[in-house]
Amino acid sequence: MPHFANPLLRNIIIKSPYDSIMRKKCLQYLKTLRTLQYDGFKTIYFGETDIPESLITGEDFGDAYFKQSPTWCILHAGGSHGWVPWKYQMFLRDELCVRLEDSLFFEFCDVAKKAYGKCTIVVKDERQHDEMRPNEIKESQAQAHVPSVINLTSTMCCPEVAKSCDHELLSLPSLYSYLNPLDSAWSFLKWFIINNRKEFCLRSIDGAYMYQYILLSSLISKGIERINPSKWRTLTNKVRRWENYYLGKFS
Repeated sequence: MPHFANPLLRNIIIKSPYDSIMRKKCLQYLKTLRTLQYDGFKTIYFGETDIPESLITGEDFGDAYFKQSPTWCILHAGGSHGWVPWKYQMFLRDELCVRLEDSLFFEFCDVAKKAYGKCTIVVKDERQHDEMRPNEIKESQAQAHVPSVINLTSTMCCPEVAKSCDHELLSLPSLYSYLNPLDSAWSFLKWFIINNRKEFCLRSIDGAYMYQYILLSSLISKGIERINPSKWRTLTNKVRRWENYYLGKFS
């Protein structure tokens, strides 16, 4: 009996009754984005990713030995000019459950204004379309050009805060996350961690015990540094081609 080994393929092939609504929402997003670009707004992509301890150490306990391990959340932004010249933020997820950094988005908007002028800040909508109620989907479709607050793990992205710095906030539909080059940048970062963690590892022997230390901050910083403006241009050009394809197909 034929089957798919990769669950990602099933996610692509299985269709939802709300696909047509999501396509219209994507088209509205793309038209709004292009209008802002023609008006002189620079496009930057703002978001976060999770870095679990197992990715950093390379340890795999398997399902039988599953235990809750620390996970770091990294918040940054980039675009065709490379990473935004803003110091990326890194948090432990356990801390974020207690303390949300409300001022981070304003700080980011202020830095972006000084660096680029007026910008379109694209943030991926983390809500899955199949988890949303039908009335929520229709409402989001009707008001896609007026985004509400977008909640990330580490901060809240508020359109009023963006407007106060002459920016516009756009929500990217979750179904079309590959229109966000930041996701590819995060993948590059994680591959860098996997392939280079041994170079940032220190060992110490104390009697009968040996301790291993990983210079996490240096590892993350070097990985982000490796994603240079040239790689960012490659990623954004690829997204641009997808945008042109969807504008032609859905219009």
